[in-house]
Amino acid sequence: MDSNGISDLYATIFSGTTGLIALAFYILVVVGLWKVFTKAGYPGILAIIPIVNVVFLVKIAGMSGWLALLYLIPIVGFIFGIVVSIKLGERFGKGGLFSFFLLFVFPYIGYLILGFGQSRHRAI
Repeated sequence: MDSNGISDLYATIFSGTTGLIALAFYILVVVGLWKVFTKAGYPGILAIIPIVNVVFLVKIAGMSGWLALLYLIPIVGFIFGIVVSIKLGERFGKGGLFSFFLLFVFPYIGYLILGFGQSRHRAI
């Protein structure tokens, strides 16, 4: 028996309604990323693979894919996520506020707007 309750926490998070809601948000992000990758000239299937999608998202934002390793450093990863969101938004002709709020804070909305909207990827 686990005395610290970690297994109970995992069971609560990943089961029932919470797990279904998390899966729904993940599917929304993947669908949006699929279209974003396709617009940028990459195969959309890369959006499904968890670590690979981050590497290619960084590349679409105009940076080296190796910089995706910065996500592993706690505070730096948070700041780098904001930078990638803003640069990605610039590549699709969006402003900083759109990029911060809809690509960093609410990515399940922002990637759908980028993917299915009229904006096109521009290589700078």
